[in-house]
Formats: sequence, C-alpha cells, structure tokens
Amino acid sequence: MRIVKLPHQPSDQTDARPGDLLPDVWYKGKEAQVLTNEIEQRVKMKNIVIFGAPGSGKGTQSDKLIEHYGLEHISTGDVLRAEIKKDSELGKTAQQYIDQGQLIPDELMVSILASVYDSFGRSHKGVIFDGFPRTIPQAEALKAMLSERGDKVAAMLELDVPEDELMKRLLLRGQQSGRADDNEETIKKRLVVYHQQTQPLIEWYRQEGLHHHIDGLGDLDRIFQDICQVVDSL
Repeated sequence: MRIVKLPHQPSDQTDARPGDLLPDVWYKGKEAQVLTNEIEQRVKMKNIVIFGAPGSGKGTQSDKLIEHYGLEHISTGDVLRAEIKKDSELGKTAQQYIDQGQLIPDELMVSILASVYDSFGRSHKGVIFDGFPRTIPQAEALKAMLSERGDKVAAMLELDVPEDELMKRLLLRGQQSGRADDNEETIKKRLVVYHQQTQPLIEWYRQEGLHHHIDGLGDLDRIFQDICQVVDSL
C-alpha cells in the first residue's frame, strides 16, 4: 500500500508524527465521497417545465415554487431582455432577429438558456423553465442541452384552465396593467397559436413520462398544494 504525505508532513518520513502518514486509500475514499455527493445532488435536482396557456397562472405558481423550494427561474422573455440589455454577443444576435421581425432560432434560444443555466453552478436545487419549450423541437433541444450536463427535466406541470376563464383573467389584467396586447381580439389569436403550436407538447411529455396535469381553476393555495404533491414525489 502506497503512503501519501500530508502537506504539513516533514520531508523525512522518519521524523513524521503519528497520523502524518495516511494510506492513499483514504484519499480515494474522499474522492469517491465527493463524486457520490455530486451524483446525489443531481438526483435531487428538480428541473421543472411549467406549462400552460396565457393567463393560466404560470408566473404566480413559479413565484410560489421559488419561495417554497429555493428553485432557480428561467423566463425566456426576461432572459432575452437581460441579454440584450447587457449587450452580450448572444443578446446582439437576438436583437438582430427581433429588429428584422423574425423569430429567434431555437439553436440561439437554447444557447442563451444554457448560458443562464450554467451560471447557477452545479449545486442549485433545480430550475423552473417558464415560457420554454413552446414546440416539440424546442423540448428535444432542451432535453439534449440538459443531458450534456448530466441533468434532465424532472417534470412538466400543465396548468389547465378553461378558455373562458383565461379570457376573463387576461382582459382583467389588461384593464389593471394597461397592456395594449390584452384585448379580446389579440387574446383570441394568442390562444389559437397556443392550441395549434404548443399543446402538442402535452402529448410529447406524456410519452416521456413527465407530464402532470394540474387543475388551474380555483383557489391559488389549493392549486399550489396540488403542484407540491407532484414536486415532493419526484
């Protein structure tokens, strides 16, 4: 068995104090423990996609999840605005697409999200993905990005709210905030886009075994309790 000298140990092993000389198996054990801790941390990591139509309460429930579980939060809208404000290379590229009235390519959006995700380090408890993915190709890209880091999506939470209730909520929000896009005609168009382009994700995540249906109508605390039951079971 090889002997390993500790940093404070004399160069002449004959002058060493008892306890200065330790077998290298001790170091290997420590390395194994560090690796085990990292693996356990990744297992405990709860990356969550929160999903629902405009007005379904994603922002409200995300705030509650952040406070209760200490999760990180990635909102695509906030991330884009932040990158553009920082005048980062990714932000500049995104701004060019926006200025031309074009959609930001999935590859660029995933690169931006990956940059933010990596900024949380390796010891975070999990991330809420809010507003992404919106399409199946985006979901596949997110899965690949996380897999490259040894991580994964733990659950997709679908906040299901009837369309008439969504309309009421968004119209009320428009009255309270003065948002020009919260008018009946625009809301109907947004819901059509949601149903046509985004709803197929429900079936995709169902096939992945990650879909969880949440009744998004009713008391906010009851909705959050239903969410917590899912998250606690992960």
